[in-house]
Amino acid sequence: MKELKDTLWKAADKLRGSLSASQYKDVILGLVFLKYVSDAFDERRETLRGELLADGLDEADVEDLIKDPDEYQGYGVFLVPPVAHWTYLAQHAKGMPAIGDQPPRSIGALIDAAMDALMRANPSLSGTLPRLYNRDNIDQRRLGELVDLFNSARFSRQGEHRARDLMGEVYEYFLGAFARAEGKRGGEFFTPPSVVKVIVEVLQPSGGRVYDPCCGSGGMFVQTDKFIRAHDGDPTNVHIYGQEANEETWRLAKMNLAIHGIDNNGLGARWGDTFARDIHPGVLMDYVMANPPFNIKDWARNVEDVRWRYGVPPATNANYAWIQHILSKLKPQGQAGVVMANGSMSSNSNGEGTIRAQIVEADLVSCMVALPTQLFRSTGIPVCLWFFAKNKGDRAGEVLFIDARELGHMVDRAERALSDEDIKRIGGTYHAWLGTSPVEPVETETYADVPGFCKSATLAEIKEADYALTPGRYVGAAEVEDDGEAIGDKIERLTKELLAAFDESARLEKVVREQLGRLS
Repeated sequence: MKELKDTLWKAADKLRGSLSASQYKDVILGLVFLKYVSDAFDERRETLRGELLADGLDEADVEDLIKDPDEYQGYGVFLVPPVAHWTYLAQHAKGMPAIGDQPPRSIGALIDAAMDALMRANPSLSGTLPRLYNRDNIDQRRLGELVDLFNSARFSRQGEHRARDLMGEVYEYFLGAFARAEGKRGGEFFTPPSVVKVIVEVLQPSGGRVYDPCCGSGGMFVQTDKFIRAHDGDPTNVHIYGQEANEETWRLAKMNLAIHGIDNNGLGARWGDTFARDIHPGVLMDYVMANPPFNIKDWARNVEDVRWRYGVPPATNANYAWIQHILSKLKPQGQAGVVMANGSMSSNSNGEGTIRAQIVEADLVSCMVALPTQLFRSTGIPVCLWFFAKNKGDRAGEVLFIDARELGHMVDRAERALSDEDIKRIGGTYHAWLGTSPVEPVETETYADVPGFCKSATLAEIKEADYALTPGRYVGAAEVEDDGEAIGDKIERLTKELLAAFDESARLEKVVREQLGRLS
């Protein structure tokens, strides 16, 4: 797998000099998608051929039956017309010469035509695939070399969901790599996987409607699908609803879901601003998972919007607009998990404190999680997770606070990630507190406050703190292990050790000065 990823990243390097990061992202991911659909189509065709021959059909009947579209689309495989098949493109990687009255065609023109043919054959892809390969700023020679390089990689393997699993992993790898390359812009379409996994681990979506009002490249939906498959659930029990304001990112999400075999019709026929026009009006959700853009200062604000049940959000910050939009979407038993900037937990400016107080008093907040720094390479803003539940059962009137700032490990100098153990600890703590069963066993199924890590606070306690929801205010400091030494004795011992260290430092300084004096 690493070899395949390295091969593909080298492919991206071929165009990096002549295109911006966002442009070569579209070029590479589009080619990856073309290669994937061709391999998956071939894989399904050969499987079908083998099944039909095993049933005793002759070659003529087999050739007719393997052309049946239902035998592909019914298995989540896209139909691939001959002009869109990878072998056809690979044969003409250097372009096509003039034939009769037809002028010569570049490889870029052939790829654009392939994208058109794919979208015509598969309505669910309509308006989704990139058509930019025949533009003047695309080096056709390099593009042909890129096709040759991709031709050596096969995106399929043996086993269930083989091509889909492998390609999905490759696609996610590239989304992450391009997000890092694009810096802050990359954060608009990519949420770190470990952060998404925490939300999914806490909510445990197993069926019903799952919604993301600012879905980026669709990571919340993909992780939901993975969670369900990993726990032997039925992914068809989940119905995806999403919205994305950026056209380019909306296309990324549509392709991402398609590669993972997830119905992408719930993302709408086109992109659009959730605040200006909600494309799912009146549809209530079982689960909402979101990573809204932080602290938006210019957004489509309507003071009379019915979504502002707990107060009109300020014109200069959309954080509480996102929160109230999400709350407006929840069913009576609905739950939500939202990534927010830390300032949202305690801000009192422009009426935000009043809105937060109203939401707390409505008993909608179930859990607050403070996350470690550097999880987002694209921003240095500290972040937290808000969890909401319309029905907290026996925990009504309480909020769980988790301080996870000390968890995680550095992936490199700039980026931190939460381990699977960290994620299970957060999720297990939440489910122990709520009295629900996590899908995987945890160390303890009985909740207890842990100083420095978690605390269950009442609404009265939160009111006393002026409705600030910062976990550090509630969990306190971690208990210091008792080593059996009296505090007075320890201070005396440490003082002697420190003075002895000072004396030794002074002695060494004197020796060094004497040696330097001899040199001069």
